[in-house]
Amino acid sequence: MDFLLAQLAVIQRHLAFVATDSIDWKFYVQVFSWSVCIFETYLLLRQYPLYSKNAPPPALAAHFADDSFEKSQVYGKDKAKFSLVSGLYRQIVDSVMLQIGIYAWAWGMGGSIIEKLGYGPQYEITQSVAFASVIVIVSSIPTLPLSVYQTFVLEEKHGFNKTTPGLFIADLFKGWAIGFAIGAPFLSAFLYVFKWAGDRFVPWLMAFLISFQIIMVILYPTVIQPLFNKLSPLAEGELRNRIEALASRLKFPLKHLYEIDGSKRSSHSNAYFFGLPWSKHIVIFDTLIKESKPEEVEAVLGDSMILTPLEAVVSIAMNAISRKFEYEADQFACELESKLKAEDMNDMGDRLGRALITLHVKNLSTVWVDWLYSAYHHSHPTLTERLKALEGYKSAAAKKES
Repeated sequence: MDFLLAQLAVIQRHLAFVATDSIDWKFYVQVFSWSVCIFETYLLLRQYPLYSKNAPPPALAAHFADDSFEKSQVYGKDKAKFSLVSGLYRQIVDSVMLQIGIYAWAWGMGGSIIEKLGYGPQYEITQSVAFASVIVIVSSIPTLPLSVYQTFVLEEKHGFNKTTPGLFIADLFKGWAIGFAIGAPFLSAFLYVFKWAGDRFVPWLMAFLISFQIIMVILYPTVIQPLFNKLSPLAEGELRNRIEALASRLKFPLKHLYEIDGSKRSSHSNAYFFGLPWSKHIVIFDTLIKESKPEEVEAVLGDSMILTPLEAVVSIAMNAISRKFEYEADQFACELESKLKAEDMNDMGDRLGRALITLHVKNLSTVWVDWLYSAYHHSHPTLTERLKALEGYKSAAAKKES
């Protein structure tokens, strides 16, 4: 602890000029945010020409019908156009808000709000909560048309949208309400830690953030998720039996298996995990269950069961490391037969490959991806990269067996 505080003191001395010298902070914020925006636009422009290709990569040619590949290309192109326009639009809105003083105005508005409630300027944490609430609402209004277009035009055009206008509006207000119900206490506690701990805030802040994450892991599936979707125990049958048996073999701490009505909003398919290291829950979209065979869903979830303990030790934003772990999980899946001494796992690599292809085809996912675009945006290897790696892993596993 003393070492940590000593290092923080060194940093404070080097940054002491910030407290005494006037700096044009708006300029630096604008330069940084526009640099990120321009770089992301450049990546989109690198990726965009790939949507004009007329055939899938040779490794995938046998798995794509002509119409499904063409649909995925059109969908990718439309999403790229939307991302380009919406990204620039959001950046302009943010820049204008910063430059004309919307944030200062929102701080003053926050002060006016708490004053009407009987609180003075000395209640700076309360004013900060009011300020954040005003900013969220004000910044949401200009970008609301983008959400409407994405849901009711872009996704509707390609057959994915299932959201009704009423559900869209309900989700919007629920999101604001939940954001305030959770965000207000979080921000209050966050700022209180700073105020209370002084220059020794780092360890206390870390402890608070870890505690908050654990609380959210518990609250999200039990309180927040049911407000938007219905979670039902996965029905008894082949899929449930397969997943529970695999979890038992892998010593995966599976607590509950759920099916979620994802088709209520979209026909995209997915599955995800939540829970604490010693108690995991799996949620499978009803669209995934409908579109994939039980053995394919098992392969996808089995791959993730292997990946989860590895990924916990690093930030999910570190795409390069995440990709390495994904490859390791794929390799482990191909070696399950020998590791678990289970003959029924001898085709796990094939099942995983088929499942990945099915997910890409049904979701109209892009199969031509620029390497730099992928490195920046994707935490998983591309489909072509994973299938190629799977072939290598299967060959290596077969040689070991022989």
